[in-house]
Amino acid sequence: MSTVYDCSDPDSRAAGITAARATLKSGRLAVIPTDTLYGIAADAFDSSAVSALLAAKRRGRDMPVPVLVGSWNTIDGLVFSVQPQARELIRAFWPGGLSLVVQQAPSLAWDLGDARGTVMLRMPLHPVALELLREVGPLAVSSANVSGQPPATTVEEARGQLGDLVNVYLDGGTADHGVASTIVDLTADKPRILREGAVTAMQVAEVLGMSPDELTPETTR
Repeated sequence: MSTVYDCSDPDSRAAGITAARATLKSGRLAVIPTDTLYGIAADAFDSSAVSALLAAKRRGRDMPVPVLVGSWNTIDGLVFSVQPQARELIRAFWPGGLSLVVQQAPSLAWDLGDARGTVMLRMPLHPVALELLREVGPLAVSSANVSGQPPATTVEEARGQLGDLVNVYLDGGTADHGVASTIVDLTADKPRILREGAVTAMQVAEVLGMSPDELTPETTR
């Protein structure tokens, strides 16, 4: 049986954060609000929980799960080497709607899917998500929907698709952007945008001193 916590009420929010923390630390799933869309979350370092997340979404390991962090400094322990371009993008857009694909630290004991040594990281601009992340640590988070179905912008939409596969739902209101984050791949010689979303290609290009065309492969235009 799942429980929904109204995070607009201080007492319910506190109870919800406590319940979500306990749920995630016990290897179960929670749905959390972010600034872009609602996300289904698991402890990033619990491979069984990540597998349960993929199963709930009916999604294969060929689409590895991104990781949300609660502070800029968290990535230093997750990334093989934080490049200057990554620092520039983090300063400009975190917390916010930009995800970065980077080489993960080889010592990390996690299994997010067939990520081939990379990880996609983001720091969301949402007070409930940030509070939970700062209490629990990095979370594996994917959009709170069944693959192939519309992404959830409200907790009701998420619960309608995922039901009792998720133990705790944190209701943070309607997602601000209602669109997915922009994804920038920093694992190759030059940065490239894999998906344009909440942050525009022009905004990314301005920070990196590049043109939007340089950042955007033909297949993503």
